Amino acid sequence: MKKNTQSGFSLIELLLVVTIIGIIATIGIPSLQRGISAADNGAAFAQLRVVSSAQVSYFVQNGRFARLNELNAIQSNGFGVNTPTGIVKGRFTYEMSPLNPTDDELKNGYTVLANGPVSSGVQYSFRVTQTGEVIQLTP
Repeated sequence: MKKNTQSGFSLIELLLVVTIIGIIATIGIPSLQRGISAADNGAAFAQLRVVSSAQVSYFVQNGRFARLNELNAIQSNGFGVNTPTGIVKGRFTYEMSPLNPTDDELKNGYTVLANGPVSSGVQYSFRVTQTGEVIQLTP
């Protein structure tokens, strides 16, 4: 008689491993999503600081603040991709308020808004003005 010498994992062992991996993934994925959201928010905050610095430089040279597409052109599209209403970089959209300010409005100040994607019913929004202070609007 031949003796069966095959070795391997039983179906029960494989199901147990798959179950453990599923439990770990269930615990880990929300933490990963929170980490990604925090990184996106930090990048948007930093982007608004850079926009504020660029606005100061532009004001010194031109006597008025710049529109976002003007700043983006000076930075060789370093601020993101131009859209009809603003700039998109990463998961955030950057827009001026009002959308198309006049030169006279830009002599007095500017407001740039950064709006993130709606995630789990929450949307993060930030604002920077000519004061250079970045403020979180929501949540």
